[in-house]
Amino acid sequence: MPDVISNTSCLILLSKIQQFGILKSLYNSVIITDTVKTEFGENIPDFIKIKNPNQEFSVKSLEQILDSGEASTIALALESKNSLVILDDLKARKIAKNLGLKITGTLGILAKAKKLGIIEDLEKQINELQKKGIWISESVINEILKIDKSNH
Repeated sequence: MPDVISNTSCLILLSKIQQFGILKSLYNSVIITDTVKTEFGENIPDFIKIKNPNQEFSVKSLEQILDSGEASTIALALESKNSLVILDDLKARKIAKNLGLKITGTLGILAKAKKLGIIEDLEKQINELQKKGIWISESVINEILKIDKSNH
């Protein structure tokens, strides 16, 4: 199984809708950097491990174009031979993809959880995020729900 390395946004979003356990159910263990832990600002469960990138230069280079959490997350993923990176920010996702990293986002995690029967209603979870003030474009919602419906 790949190293699953998460940026802050996924942790914040899943905690807002009380679905933090999805990460443990799907991946057993998730890795974050100290920077992400600081940005998250809350206690983290035992299944989340802290690891920092060895190459400070990579982090500093990425911080020129991304925030510190995203930069440290991508830098750590680049050091891993086999990783899945959880990023929601479009710019960070594009950079990670261009660097050859395998990526997913919070909605991808929710969709996978639905497909595996960990959650029952994907649309309900998306609505919960929106009720908490999270903006998600209609085109992204439609795309993820279309994929969900095609899995039935």
